[in-house]
Amino acid sequence: MNACTGRRAALAGALDRAARLVPRAEAKLLLVHAAGIGHARLAAHPELELASDALERYEDWIARRAGGEPIAYLLGWREFYGRRFRVADAVLIPRPETELLVDCALAVVRALARSSRIADLGTGSGAIAVSLALEQPEAQVWASDASGAALDIARENAQALGARVRFRQGAWFAAFDPGSRFDLVVSNPPYVAEGDPHLANGDLRREPRAALVAGPDGLSEIRRIVRDAPAFLARSGQLLVEHGYDQAEQVREALRAAGFEAVRSWRDLAGIERVSGGSRGV
Repeated sequence: MNACTGRRAALAGALDRAARLVPRAEAKLLLVHAAGIGHARLAAHPELELASDALERYEDWIARRAGGEPIAYLLGWREFYGRRFRVADAVLIPRPETELLVDCALAVVRALARSSRIADLGTGSGAIAVSLALEQPEAQVWASDASGAALDIARENAQALGARVRFRQGAWFAAFDPGSRFDLVVSNPPYVAEGDPHLANGDLRREPRAALVAGPDGLSEIRRIVRDAPAFLARSGQLLVEHGYDQAEQVREALRAAGFEAVRSWRDLAGIERVSGGSRGV
């Protein structure tokens, strides 16, 4: 689908051709963004012509989407917690279910009678850390990631959205000084098992494998975070981690084995236990 300079096409015709290659709903979504119009205008005026540059952009996007590239990477952004975050293939695409982790974190820090210190481990695009910093501006928020490319994107998002976040490069707690203490540590780490068939489907095929896969059972990185967290938590500090739909019981067991108290899990809107955590104790 190579466009020629100066070529134009009606919106309806471009959409019909694209819908032969990708699902029509996806073709329509990409069309409104390529054309810079709203869904209502597309529905009301399908006869409008798509300018040559927009047509070229649209046909490029459709070809790449047909090849399996995620829509978020094509558009360069994904909405999370009511804000638009830049994304690229260096970072995991933020998921709606991860908003539960932000909700749980906000409930923790709002219950404190003081300004809190928060660390987001494996920040990726910075969606969690930036959301927390904007929702709780008096909190001091740090974010770490082993990937320099991911941190570049996270910093861009923080700057674009006006969030004050301190970024550090390193794997999990290795990014912080040994004496660092936090009131809350949050993480959405890799938790997909090696060989999971879902890795061959959908957007997962194109997302960074290091942000998805964690050992034979998907729990190796969560266990590492849980093991190391007590040394970086203040008294009564809490740890919250996102995990897979069938991992809650194992994560709770790991938390208890590491000495955490008040261990529990939270369910997402689908009723799935998606976040687990506990307190270091006094």
